[in-house]
Amino acid sequence: MTDPNACASITIDADPATIFAILTDPRQHARIDGSGTVKGAVSGDTELRLGSEFRMDMNMGAPYKINNKVVEYEPDSLIAWRHMGLHRWRYELVPAGAGGAQTTVTETWDVSAYPRVVAKLFSRAFGSRTQKSIEQTLDRLKDAAESDARAAA
Repeated sequence: MTDPNACASITIDADPATIFAILTDPRQHARIDGSGTVKGAVSGDTELRLGSEFRMDMNMGAPYKINNKVVEYEPDSLIAWRHMGLHRWRYELVPAGAGGAQTTVTETWDVSAYPRVVAKLFSRAFGSRTQKSIEQTLDRLKDAAESDARAAA
């Protein structure tokens, strides 16, 4: 079976801390969402850490709210959350370039916690759309982080 996960990477002209500040603040998730489904933070922690829970306003054809929990966390290098499903949204940050002024960010829609047949079904049903959304999210994250880095300079 090919990898059922959706994944993409981008290099951003900002240090990991600047990017991580955006990712760990659910109030900024609508700012970077490339899928168009994230509408805003409703409640919960405003600075995410391992075990943090947060609720988001969403819309995918109809409005709904979704509860999320941070399930992986390493300061300035890794954050992942999941909701009621087993799949995770993971962001990995690796310093790139000289002086730490660039960061490569990899976003993964990780369905590997599901049984193989379920992961394959998820990938067939949502993989293509999710891949495009990840690429658009990374472009938006790049714009947001580079803007924040310029404003801080």
